[in-house]
Amino acid sequence: MEPVARAFAHHWPDADLVNLLEDSLSRDRAAEQHLSPAMTARFDALTRYSLKIGAKGILFTCSAFGEAIETARAGVKVPVLKPNEAMFEQALNAGGRIGMLATFQPSVESMEEEFEQAARAVGSDARLQTVCVVDAMAALKAGDVTAHNALLANAASALGGCDAVMLAHFSTSRARDAVSEVLDCPVLTSPGSAVAKLKAALNQTA
Repeated sequence: MEPVARAFAHHWPDADLVNLLEDSLSRDRAAEQHLSPAMTARFDALTRYSLKIGAKGILFTCSAFGEAIETARAGVKVPVLKPNEAMFEQALNAGGRIGMLATFQPSVESMEEEFEQAARAVGSDARLQTVCVVDAMAALKAGDVTAHNALLANAASALGGCDAVMLAHFSTSRARDAVSEVLDCPVLTSPGSAVAKLKAALNQTA
């Protein structure tokens, strides 16, 4: 929750932020080859609960559940964002060669598919190059943020020449400064882009 709280503090400090934590979702997703109907139903339940407590906007923060979020938000009247859609939009505006640094392998395939869908929607032929650094996730789970950031910064050298590099997950946003030091292009984070998009969407409906 810390990365999204930091993003709200920076981009939208006046927001009344409520966190719903279901920390078994990523573990259970890692055990599934594909998103199951039961997993999708859990996202529908989280969405309905959010609406019951008066949420005016909903931001999901794990990148491995895009299809489940799309299903859950169908027919919902408040803005419901997938974690990476705003970041993808910013990246596509940056150019045609995009890099992505990930740490959670089960999310990579669905994220790449979502990026391709976003590119087609705006008529872009952008190419995406993904580097997944699973050791960085292990370091973060062990509480070693410094090692997490250093591993991502080291891997970022493979993405030199990109027009923009995306840090795939909310958790990887911690490494933005470290990654930016080794790249000459913009380094985008999902929480920063998502909070800005959600704020804009709610301002439009106000």
